[in-house]
Formats: sequence, C-alpha cells, structure tokens
Amino acid sequence: MIGYTTIGVADLERARAFYDAVLVPLGGRRTLTYERSQYYGGPGRGAMLGLTLPFDGAPQSVGNGVMVAFAAETPEVIHAVHAAALAAGGTCEGPPGDRGGNFYGAYFRDLDGNKLCVYRLG
Repeated sequence: MIGYTTIGVADLERARAFYDAVLVPLGGRRTLTYERSQYYGGPGRGAMLGLTLPFDGAPQSVGNGVMVAFAAETPEVIHAVHAAALAAGGTCEGPPGDRGGNFYGAYFRDLDGNKLCVYRLG
C-alpha cells in the first residue's frame, strides 16, 4: 500500500553515507537519485525510503511522532542495522530486544534526528 516515505535531511551527502551503511543488512540500496533527494529500496518492488532536502527551502526539522520502521527477517539483522546506525553516527533510542507481544525491535535516530525502528514480528 505504501509506495514511498520521505524524511527531511539537512545535508544530503551526509545522509546518503549514513543510510548507505545502515540499510545494507536489510538488502537496501540506492534506487532513484536526484539533485535534492535520494531513494532507497529493497529487493523487489516494495516501498521506498526517500531522503530529501526540504522543497520549501526552510531548514529540515524532525516531525514529532513520526517514525519510519524497517522490517527485518531475523534478530541478527536487527542487531546489525542498529550497530551500523550507531557506527555511522546515529544515536540509540532503544537497544535491540523483545518488546513483548511477539515484537522484537531496536530504535535509533539518524544524523538529522529522524527516529527509525528496525523490527520483526513473531
């Protein structure tokens, strides 16, 4: 149902480097590249994540309550994504672990303060 989600970034090259590292364990790769934005997708034709410099020219800001979540196949992938995010300069918002109700996940913020989650159900 979701085609793509975009998040605002302040420095597109810095954001590309961060997400290039973070999305590898999920099979993520660059799909569409534009002057003011970068899109990532996984295997197949599923939803994409877009990084964009705000089109209105105003500074990037973090949406209160906005979070993008990446589905992972295994807890090991969740640990790898979380570790890659921290190694690339992100900050921990909740280490990998069982959150109850068959939900295993980890939370982190990117270099611009956007909140992300990597999780699996079951």
